[in-house]
Formats: sequence, C-alpha cells, structure tokens
Amino acid sequence: MNPNAYRDQLGLYGLPTQAALLLSQLNAPPRLLAHAILVHDVAQQLVSALRENWPKLAIDRDQVAFGAALHDIGKIHYPEELSSPGHLHEAAGQAMLIAAGIDAQLARFCLTHAAWRTQTLALEDLLVALADTCWKGKRQQALEEQVLTHIQAHYPEQAWEILLFVDELIEGLAAQADQRLAWQAQFPVASGNGT
Repeated sequence: MNPNAYRDQLGLYGLPTQAALLLSQLNAPPRLLAHAILVHDVAQQLVSALRENWPKLAIDRDQVAFGAALHDIGKIHYPEELSSPGHLHEAAGQAMLIAAGIDAQLARFCLTHAAWRTQTLALEDLLVALADTCWKGKRQQALEEQVLTHIQAHYPEQAWEILLFVDELIEGLAAQADQRLAWQAQFPVASGNGT
C-alpha cells in the first residue's frame, strides 16, 4: 500500500523530489510517508495563503516544503514514535539527513519542529511546526502567536486583520483533521521488509 498512489487522488501537494527520494532510499514505512505527505500539504497551504495575503512576507517556500516533508524522518529508526509520543527521532533525523549529504541548514527542521517552545525560530521553522500541529486538528496558541508576530513585523498596521485571517486559516485546516487522520491510519507503521 503506497501513500503516493492515493496522494494524487486526493489532490494533495506532491513531496519535493529530493525528499521523496530520501524517504524511498531509506525505506520509510508507509505510515511515515503518509504523514510526510499530509504535513507537507498543510505546510504548502499555509505558505500559499500567507504569501497571497501578505506578499512582502519573506517565506522560503522550498525550505518549508523540505522541512515539512522530512521533519520526522528519524522515525525510520524509531518507528514506535509513529504511534506513540517520543523525541528520539529528532536528533536521529538530523543525523540521518546530514549523513545523506543534506545541508545542516535544511536538516535543522528535524529538531526545530519540536523546539518552538524553547527557541527563537525563523518563520519557516514555525510554519513546519504549525503544519505538524494543525494537520491533526490541534491548536497551539503560543506557536500561533509566534507566527503572528513574524507577520505583524512586516504589516504592523494590520495586526487585527492578521489575527483574524490566521485564526480562520488554521481553523479551516484543523477542521479537516478527521479525514487526514483516517487516511494516515490506513497505512502500516512497518515497511514491507520488517523495518
């Protein structure tokens, strides 16, 4: 059962080529691939909406796409964290990407998607963390406030409009969580070769 085959039927954004190749080469379990597809899709929706409404907002779409697609790649080594909480995958993922020749600037997303509570992060990192939260219907006010702060720095006169728009955007994305969760759950946690 390959999530890529179903992704096209659902009209989801395709993973960046380099990310898809890495997931394939490293034999990512189908559940992890499905998760990467879903978080990447939500991240791309966030970026598209923000860039359309606030064109002066500098967002590196390629970084967000790559980070959203591979933020959990370390779960290949810690597959139990596909269905249970855990943080071992974070450093493992960064190490895996660096070992695969990925620049540390991109490998950072393996760590930063979970570090938004304790570190000051770039908007790209916050958007990956936000996508990884709202895809499943969760809302994190502190994370959302950090995203708002970045946007409002470029458009201070629109603070109220930004708050309303971002709230509505996240609420709309979170409202589709049941469908996403059901889609992801149909894929096995283990890959075909037992890893």
